[in-house]
Amino acid sequence: MREYLPERAEHGGRVRWHRSRETTENVVDFSANMNPYPPDIPWTPDLSALKDYPDDRYEELKEVISRTFGRDAAEVTVGNGSVELIRAFCYAVLGPGDAACIETPTFAEYEVAVRLAGGRCVRGDEGATVRFLCNPNNPTGALLSRMEVCRALDTVARHGGYLFLDEAFIELADPRQSLVDLPHENLFVLRSLTKSFAVPGIRFGYGFGNPELIDRIERVRLPWTVNTFAESFAIEAFCHYDLLEESRKRIGEERAWLSRRLEELGLVCAPPSANYILVEIPMESGMLSERLLSRGILVRDCQSFGLPHHIRVAVRTREENRQLIEALEACLH
Repeated sequence: MREYLPERAEHGGRVRWHRSRETTENVVDFSANMNPYPPDIPWTPDLSALKDYPDDRYEELKEVISRTFGRDAAEVTVGNGSVELIRAFCYAVLGPGDAACIETPTFAEYEVAVRLAGGRCVRGDEGATVRFLCNPNNPTGALLSRMEVCRALDTVARHGGYLFLDEAFIELADPRQSLVDLPHENLFVLRSLTKSFAVPGIRFGYGFGNPELIDRIERVRLPWTVNTFAESFAIEAFCHYDLLEESRKRIGEERAWLSRRLEELGLVCAPPSANYILVEIPMESGMLSERLLSRGILVRDCQSFGLPHHIRVAVRTREENRQLIEALEACLH
């Protein structure tokens, strides 16, 4: 029996659990960062697909992804959400005691995956087998330019390590800063349909790396983890990928409005780049989160990020964002 297992990471998006409670039946979820204006995908589940196993090689799906991004299908891997691929990557490249550079605050699953694979977490690049970089970062929203990320990749490559680049939100921020089109033997780029197409229920993530790395990830990935419904939706979504441009435009307008209203309340916002905003608050985050929940507003309490005086709020539609502002006005005074 393993002597040590890390604690499970905290996440937002527990809205179904909260809605099951009588007092918060109509809660609005600002804790999970979904596209509030997702493309309309003409997709209907094919119930006949339930009688067959998925194609565990996912050849058609990978071909669609490769055409969408101009990569070879051998450079593509898919999984049951981005978390599965984070863990598969760590099992594929990390050995006992290997170091992984993780700069906090950031997505907690990186550290969990490293520790489960037997690795250790450090703060500096030198000597690290992997450096994790989330761009734009979750929860801060900090967005690095393509040039800055390339410099980070060069540094990692000089030491013979990997840059694990998580671009889960970049499609809703600024895709021009992405490295998804850059084949490099020291780079793995992670993407997700969850956020951009607002489909967290299907659990679908995908990633890009050199063929040797992808082969290693495919060997450790569990079989059939992308179910047939998720596969068919993903294929249809990639055929409408260009529609995300309209989503980005509308999110940008709503993000500016919401940031301005938050600042008018005297709150300090980290410079946002995607569809969420990190907000510094004048009280314990747990206290404010409970007050907001009593008014039907679920936000991301950032204590688990090491930020006990911050909350993270998603950018939603104008009417929902008005509800958030009204609830904050009541709960802060």
